[in-house]
Amino acid sequence: MFRGVNALNLDAKGRLSIPAKYRDRLREICGGHLVVTIDRDHCLLLYPLPEWEQIERKLVQLPTLNKQSRRLQRLLIGHATECELDGQGRILLPPPLRKFAQLDKAIVLIGQGNKFEVWDEACWNERCDEWFEQGSGDDQPLPAELESLSF
Repeated sequence: MFRGVNALNLDAKGRLSIPAKYRDRLREICGGHLVVTIDRDHCLLLYPLPEWEQIERKLVQLPTLNKQSRRLQRLLIGHATECELDGQGRILLPPPLRKFAQLDKAIVLIGQGNKFEVWDEACWNERCDEWFEQGSGDDQPLPAELESLSF
């Protein structure tokens, strides 16, 4: 499980240095093979290859005559790019994906259990402020899967 917020910097070539606390686990579960793709929130999603393959199988099985399904397939699968941890624990984020997520220098890597999100630091801080301002969302019902969650 990947968790936590990590403030990082991209180098001049667009490489992201994965924090040391995640590297061994990534090498263990996927041999350092990862897939990066876009997210509708204008961040990037970074999956260990086996996790991505599960998502991809589900996406491919969606009905292609459904416009929302096709859009999701085009966005997620169409932008999916394989990358590999180098000897220093870095991955190269492709220029088109960096442009999409407005990644320049200061970024944050957000652990999301089975994957990471990669955000421009300023965008992340802005979105966090928005989410906190929105409050608990009491005006919208929780999904059924979350009704029994307590923390």
